[in-house]
Amino acid sequence: MFRRNVVAWMGSSVLLAGGLMTFTPMAFARGGDVSDSDQVSKLLSETKTMAFQLKDDAATMESFSRMDVSWESHKVAINQIKEHVNALGKQVAKLQAAEASASPWQVTAIDRINPYLDEMGGYTTALIEHLNGDKRHNFAEYKDYLEANADYSADLASMVADFVDYGNARHRVERLGDKLEITPFK
Repeated sequence: MFRRNVVAWMGSSVLLAGGLMTFTPMAFARGGDVSDSDQVSKLLSETKTMAFQLKDDAATMESFSRMDVSWESHKVAINQIKEHVNALGKQVAKLQAAEASASPWQVTAIDRINPYLDEMGGYTTALIEHLNGDKRHNFAEYKDYLEANADYSADLASMVADFVDYGNARHRVERLGDKLEITPFK
């Protein structure tokens, strides 16, 4: 029992040291300030909600390929997805505008959102082209685009949720540090 506790403490120490080393170079690059921006945290929380809406709509539309659903329903769904992708693009612009006050992990979160939106924008455009009668995309490709949109939106929602959860956990640790009068992460 004692041996297991020692191994657990040693493993925790290694993980903690590794986590602190991850932040240390970035902290020095930003002048030692690692405080999270409340504004960026709020924007990331909003982004999380938006990403989950997109994920749900993309999953619903992807399920249309396995059901007998009218093409009008497909068009309504893809327009909804297009609106979500565009709204997320505007949200990313807000995040980028607030990036100067962001902590290193928040900057990383902001930087990782755009590649997902770029991919989804391409797949969404291809879906719209197919629905508008463009013959460059056959039905098999259409189904692939639906699946790719569903996968990318699920990955995006999961990633943003993980960053928001990380920020919340980090905030809880800092509050406990204040309560215990210690300085975690600094």
